[in-house]
This record gives sequence, structure tokens and C-alpha cells, in this order.
Amino acid sequence: MTTTPLEAKRVVDLSARSTLGSYDDIAAAIGLRKISTFSEEIPHTDGRSILRATSTAVIANPWKGTSTDFELAPEAERIAPLLSKLLTDRLLEVLGGAEKVEAFGKAALVGAGGEIEHAGALIHTPYYGNLMREALEGTSILCFADGFGQPGEMLRIPMWHKTAPATRSHYQTIEIFLSDAPNATEIAVVAAASTGPRPHARIGDRNTDIPVTSEILKEITL
Repeated sequence: MTTTPLEAKRVVDLSARSTLGSYDDIAAAIGLRKISTFSEEIPHTDGRSILRATSTAVIANPWKGTSTDFELAPEAERIAPLLSKLLTDRLLEVLGGAEKVEAFGKAALVGAGGEIEHAGALIHTPYYGNLMREALEGTSILCFADGFGQPGEMLRIPMWHKTAPATRSHYQTIEIFLSDAPNATEIAVVAAASTGPRPHARIGDRNTDIPVTSEILKEITL
């Protein structure tokens, strides 16, 4: 007896399932080679420590060998939610839960055998961003970095406040070293988050700045 495409696929509910344990089915579905999670602790002036973390998934490029007019949406809709779930589960574990997260960001690097739009297709859609925002209890759009990469890359991921992007104290970056990714036919996708602002933030806030225009150039003291 033959099976239809719908019968051949197994429907699973990931909404309440942790991916910190077994996730072989997800890994197989997206061509996952590895996940790496990095965290750092920074002393803060108010006596607490700020935790910052990234989680990175390296997957096979699902659009390898396709032309620049190939439709990206079907694979993006299939893969991006799984990436968001895998990566945010790990950020929440490291940082202590969504209530601890104050800032977030995202990134993607595509190997030389792909195109820049392949990186964007996985992180610049609601199938990734909306799920990441919901998991981390944010409302802001996610700031980002994307581009081409190769093994040995140093990647800097920007972050800002998850509910108040005008809060300048939370403008920050975190750096990670990708020692073996992405290969030419891979894409590395990153989720990043922080439990606080920069450790010594003191340059004001966009909501309280005085009005500044090019008029100030008329009375510059040198």
C-alpha cells in the first residue's frame, strides 16, 4: 500500500515539549550538524551580575544549488520555527527563564556556496522572529546581523531591549567564535539574549534626549 505525502509525515506538538533532551527527529528534519551554546557573566554596578548568552545551530543549506529566483518560503516556513524552538529553549535554560531576559538579538551566516538571502530567509520571517519574541516574552523587533561566513569566523551579534528598543542602556553586542562553521553548504543561525544592560551605561536615553538637529553645526566650538 502506498502512502500519501500527508500520511508519510508525522505531526508532533512542540509547543510544550523541551528540546533540551531528545531532539533527533528535529535534527533530522532540518539537517542539523551541531548546536553550541555560549554564556558570559559580567559584574554590574548595582551589585548583580549580567548574564549574556548565544545559542547557535549549524544546518545544511536547504537551498544548496538553487538559482536566485528559487522560491524560499516553503523551506523557511518548515525550518525556521524548529530553529527558533531549539535555540530559545537553550537561552531560557542558561539565563534562568524569560522573566530574566531584558535584551535580545539574532544572526545568520551563510556559507560561500549559498546566497545572502538564504541567511535572511531563516531569521527575517515571523516563523523565526515571532516565535523567538514570544518565547523570550518580548515585543520589540529583533535587531540582527547577517552575511556570508566561513569556518573561523568571529561574529558580533547586536541586542537591544526586548520591550523598549529606545532604551539606550541595553544597546550591546556579544561576540562568538565559529571555529568550524559555516562550511560552504551550511548556514549558522544564532539567537542571543542578555539579562541586563551594558555594565556601565551612562549616555542617556532616546526618550529623554533633548532635540538635536543640524542647527547645532552653526555654532560649533573647535
